[in-house]
Amino acid sequence: MRLVSVSILLSAMAGAAWAEDPPPAPVPAEVGALQGCWRGGGDVMGKAVEITLAAKPVALGTMLAVDADSRAKADPKDRYAAHLVFGGRGAAPKGGEPTGVSGFWSDSFGGDFTAVGRGAAQPGGFDIAYAYPDASFVNRWRRDGDKLTWTIVMKSGAKETPFARYDLARTTCPA
Repeated sequence: MRLVSVSILLSAMAGAAWAEDPPPAPVPAEVGALQGCWRGGGDVMGKAVEITLAAKPVALGTMLAVDADSRAKADPKDRYAAHLVFGGRGAAPKGGEPTGVSGFWSDSFGGDFTAVGRGAAQPGGFDIAYAYPDASFVNRWRRDGDKLTWTIVMKSGAKETPFARYDLARTTCPA
């Protein structure tokens, strides 16, 4: 009888511990501010492009998904698409807002070019870097009201080379 009672008690305790997993790191406010739709233009390696972004919470609000679609202004058949996922990373600083950002990059180049990113909230936005074998691609997102700037640089060692820049404005999402 005692063995059965101990077994039941241990089973109940194990279930309670499992149910008390720590909550996920919250998405930093600077990342969540991207929610909605954006439209604009930019430059990718010297090529003028038009771009739209659609950002929405996913995974019960613990992550933010951003779908980017762009096309070259000179050739509308020259298209590119990316699906980015951002989440919080780590605990918030004592007495402060969450700052850590994790991310996943996937795009129309396919599965061989996906990458995991790490970054942090910054004043007015956030930075996140995706490591590839030849370089790290540092993405800097900055928002000022309904205006958004997204820059990407290739970083190899201490050297940064501009890769892309987009200037966007908040717009109404399609129904």
